[in-house]
Amino acid sequence: MDNMKKDEPQDEKPDELAESLDDLFCSISTMIKSELQGTNNQLELLEKMNVRVAEEYKGFGDLASGLRVFVEQLKCKSGSFNEYVEQIDNIEKQVTEFEAVVSMLDKYVALLESRVQYVYLPKIHHPNQQ
Repeated sequence: MDNMKKDEPQDEKPDELAESLDDLFCSISTMIKSELQGTNNQLELLEKMNVRVAEEYKGFGDLASGLRVFVEQLKCKSGSFNEYVEQIDNIEKQVTEFEAVVSMLDKYVALLESRVQYVYLPKIHHPNQQ
């Protein structure tokens, strides 16, 4: 019987150890489950953010597509203006040349006017000089 008394406390210690180990493993399991749940929550949030950003960028894509069409239309319109711009440049060049001719004619007319005044004005003011 003495042996039984010695065995009983030894049996209680392994049971306490087993319970402690069981509590430890349960706690570790709970901790790991919590960390996995937190990671899962973060991944779900990231997925929602990705969906939201994708929707926003889709809107930007639609806007960019519309702008591309608008730019193409402007290019077509500006291409038709190139002919008019060339005509305006030619007219400007001709006007510059015309102004040069008018300036030369103005100088020539001024010279003729001064000669006419030189020839006719003294005769009008001084009729005796003939």
